[in-house]
Amino acid sequence: MGRESIRAATKPTGNIEPSQHAVRLSVHAGRNLVRFGALFGALCLSVVSPVVAAATDTESSPSSSLPTASVSSRALPANLANELTVAPGFVLEVFARGVENARQMALAEDGTLLVGSRHAGNLYALPDKNGDFYADSVITLASNLRRPSGIAYRDGDLYVADINVVLRFNDVLNHLQVDAPREVVYDKLPSDGHHGWKYLRFAPNGELTIPVGAPCNICDAGLPYAAIHSLNLETKKLTLLAQGVRNSVGFDYHPVTGELWFTDNGRDMLGNEIPGEELNRVTRAGQHFGYPYIHAGDIPDPEFGKGKRARDYRVPAYVLPAHHAALGMTFIRGESWPKKYRNSVVVAEHGSWNRDPAAGYRVMAILLDDAGKAVGYEPLVEGWLQDGWLGADISGRPADVLQMPDGSLLIADDKDGIIYRLRYTGDAKS
Repeated sequence: MGRESIRAATKPTGNIEPSQHAVRLSVHAGRNLVRFGALFGALCLSVVSPVVAAATDTESSPSSSLPTASVSSRALPANLANELTVAPGFVLEVFARGVENARQMALAEDGTLLVGSRHAGNLYALPDKNGDFYADSVITLASNLRRPSGIAYRDGDLYVADINVVLRFNDVLNHLQVDAPREVVYDKLPSDGHHGWKYLRFAPNGELTIPVGAPCNICDAGLPYAAIHSLNLETKKLTLLAQGVRNSVGFDYHPVTGELWFTDNGRDMLGNEIPGEELNRVTRAGQHFGYPYIHAGDIPDPEFGKGKRARDYRVPAYVLPAHHAALGMTFIRGESWPKKYRNSVVVAEHGSWNRDPAAGYRVMAILLDDAGKAVGYEPLVEGWLQDGWLGADISGRPADVLQMPDGSLLIADDKDGIIYRLRYTGDAKS
């Protein structure tokens, strides 16, 4: 499909955190060592511009009067302005900066954006009191948690999954403060750190949807692992929704059918091209999606797949490329987007950590027809992955997506600490 470049002229900002890519990039470094020596002078020169931009930037934080955000404050960091591209008719802007390791997002009624994190261990609130789609400030509600990546908001309360416990921040909008009060509402989840971080969403029936990842790359740990569950907050009863799910860090309920759809990350160490990531659809509670026996619908596991038949497990609704790390997802609701996107899926591809060459690092649309059949797979935003002097040059990692009431889409980047806003400005009737 056609692409459009984005242009901006502000300095790079945000918190850059180390990632597992350092291991793979060191391999590229060795491979390109001779080339690096020849280009060292050019590299030294290339750092001058960002330093000068940082020294001359005079942008101040919002004052107590909460003025409308300036064009420059919304503009993309300079290092991304000429790299990121968006689908035709869309515009990409900055909603917030300095949200370290931003992961799942949830929106309160007054426009306050709530954001979890993974390695940072923080929980954030981003008020937008004047509704100008630029956060007034970044408030750290909690810190020193283990992996508070999964969050959900309902009836004034914020729910946070922190590995083995679910916390509730009661009446959170009246407690937008450091070390906000919270209570434990459920503490019976496994305490494993491996794939122990969560993603949360309330189901149409009011119960809290909670995944429990496999505590390994590949193993048969039994339930409650490798599954998605529903938690009744009144009775504290867990109900199995889906099993055979290696590690889901993104799901949503279909706007029309109410069915649960989810992303699932495929196993590692079978090469660069297999198995693919999965987008799955639950049509009946308790269905098995194959892990650890069958991957991506038809690939038997070399260790656990012996004697297993692919037809005994649910086939994915769509198979994404291997190692793209499909995380947060949402259905596109309303009529503010072109017709082909409505009731289709948008996925944040966090990007590979052990694939050579690297892949992912983009936001993709999986187009669905009225029957829920995948009919297209198209980029919405890409460019966080570039070819660098020493291999892959990674400037961002999309981790979650959230549609706002006006139809625009927020994108959380857990590498650069930026929340982006993608909005459609063309003819939505097309």
